[in-house]
Amino acid sequence: MRPFLPTLTSIAVVALLLPQAACAQLQALTEEAPPPMSAPAMTAQSVNPNSIQPETTLEISAQASVKREPDIAYLSTGVQVERKTAAEAMAAQAEAMSGVFKALEKAGVAKKDMQTSNLSLYPRYDYIEVKDRDGTTRGEQRLAGYTASNQLTVKVRDLDNLGKTMDSLINAGGNTFSGVSFALDDASEAQDEARRKAMTDAVARANLYASAAGLRVLRIVKISEGGGYSPQPMPMMRQAEMAMADASFSTPVAGGEVGYDAYVNVMFELGR
Repeated sequence: MRPFLPTLTSIAVVALLLPQAACAQLQALTEEAPPPMSAPAMTAQSVNPNSIQPETTLEISAQASVKREPDIAYLSTGVQVERKTAAEAMAAQAEAMSGVFKALEKAGVAKKDMQTSNLSLYPRYDYIEVKDRDGTTRGEQRLAGYTASNQLTVKVRDLDNLGKTMDSLINAGGNTFSGVSFALDDASEAQDEARRKAMTDAVARANLYASAAGLRVLRIVKISEGGGYSPQPMPMMRQAEMAMADASFSTPVAGGEVGYDAYVNVMFELGR
């Protein structure tokens, strides 16, 4: 049995050392790990100190409108003809439109201010009743001809002669007229003034609400805007027909005012 003594002694030594090593490793890990954070501490670190709480904000929507006397007008006019064949219809509208273009150029309208907005050709049908041999009748569609249409959008800068310009293009062959609208050639100044007015109103109302609540406006958090053009009523098409009946009569046109609107949504931060 003596040959086995050294081996048994080695096993006993290893058995005694393993628990000590495990305890030392556990102690080292415990010393290196940071202490666990409490729930309040974790919450405090997750909140951004610069964040704004919903109950401290006020959102205001404001609108302002600025009106100006227009300096340009847009005419929507053109030619529409009916002929037996498609080729005849297109030729007739081309001849009439040539007269319209010449009249506009004579009135001082630049080529860059004239733009074709629609050019179309389509068949025209008549619906008739046909009697069959058995005495019954039925409706039947028959080709009657073709309609060619050429529509033009014209920008007129000389508003003092707008009525005469309308009369000249109608007398030159234009037989469709769907109206006139007015605008500013450069609306940037009017739009900016509307924006300033809307923003001033929003700030004034925010200060009013804050004062009523015993608070004050600290800063603006967010601004968003919208806006647009407010078109005015158009002259009646009946006036153009009167101009055609009497060449000495100039169509009366009143430009009135055009309006430009601005809308702002502003979020304010309130505080003591």
